[in-house]
Amino acid sequence: MAPENNLTTQNTAKKKVLVLTSTFPRWQGDVEPPFVFELCRRLNKTISVHVLAPHAHSAAVDEQMEGIRVTRYRYFFSRWQNLAYHGGILANLKQNPLRCALVPFFILAQLVVLIRLLNRYRFDCIHAHWLIPQGLVAITAGILIKSAPPVLVTSHGGDLFGLNGCVFNRLKRFVVRRSTAVTVASQAMKQTLHDTIPGEGCIRVVPMGVDLQHRFIPPAKRRSTGVVLFVGRLVEKKGLQYLIEAMPSVLSRHPQTRLRIVGAGQEKAHLKKRITELGIDDQVAFRGAVANAELPEIYQSADVVVFPSIVAGSGDREGFGLVLVEALGCECATIVTDLPAMRDVIQHEASALVVPQKDPGLLAEKINLLLDDFNLRQALGKEGRQYVLDRFDWQIVADRYQELINSVVN
Repeated sequence: MAPENNLTTQNTAKKKVLVLTSTFPRWQGDVEPPFVFELCRRLNKTISVHVLAPHAHSAAVDEQMEGIRVTRYRYFFSRWQNLAYHGGILANLKQNPLRCALVPFFILAQLVVLIRLLNRYRFDCIHAHWLIPQGLVAITAGILIKSAPPVLVTSHGGDLFGLNGCVFNRLKRFVVRRSTAVTVASQAMKQTLHDTIPGEGCIRVVPMGVDLQHRFIPPAKRRSTGVVLFVGRLVEKKGLQYLIEAMPSVLSRHPQTRLRIVGAGQEKAHLKKRITELGIDDQVAFRGAVANAELPEIYQSADVVVFPSIVAGSGDREGFGLVLVEALGCECATIVTDLPAMRDVIQHEASALVVPQKDPGLLAEKINLLLDDFNLRQALGKEGRQYVLDRFDWQIVADRYQELINSVVN
């Protein structure tokens, strides 16, 4: 009977997953995007999760965060560890190309610590967020270690759309073809990856989620506030410049309207300069980056939420509109641009209004339309919440990832 008891114990033991990411809270209450943490927190109920993330000044090297073991690797002197966080690696490189010198140290340090963890602990699976660099590092470690676990790779968009050219496309193919499973956040990303890697059939669409049951919920009573809201990083692909350029036409019709901008990023100085040129400084307020817990109240206090995303000059674009899901969860009336990634989140003209990219005139018309019509705002918000509630709540997403991890391990 002893062998049977041992087998039962092995089958019921928690699976152990090592998560590689470059976006993760540096401490409790951090303003960094929390989507990887939120997924890990839910998976950790049934799967033992260990996170490997880059270190940052004032962050712990090793800690427990809500039951999740977090290891942070140092890749340079503390004061110059500024490649990750604050908008992401691509945005930080664009702001200061000299940071490219940090990339080899970043990749090598991650690889060394990953190999050390794989030699010290037994993991059933590696979940690498982003094809490059985390996916590349995970696959490389698997080549160097004979008993390395299978690799699940998730692309969030910046790695897929922002890293182009022959070398990067070869690296993407290398990672995808050697991974046990690959997920992307939207159908648009899946199509792009299929175009990059013809014949590859193991790509699944599994987006990140939002807490639509307890956090991103409608207000008890909706009232008009005159607030037009933008939430997102202040980078080129978010298209905030075109919303700013739409505001003079909005203000000429609704002079009491105010544009509230929530987020931080490298484009802030350029955007503030454009606001001054348009003479609308008093009607625009920069809130800066805020903790995730503050966002629901901010969404609930807005009349209109606008996501004017574009395809940036580098080719980078949205992979999936997670902030759009948050806004719809709060029953906000939203306006989005016609990017393919947004189609997974909305029903065209039923749950949100859609405008072409880089068209401030038409954007102003749609904002004015919603400011004029309280009932239309209500109808869009209710339809939008129901649509995302059935598809993007964290419980639904976490269950899908748990099933996928189980299949990868087995």
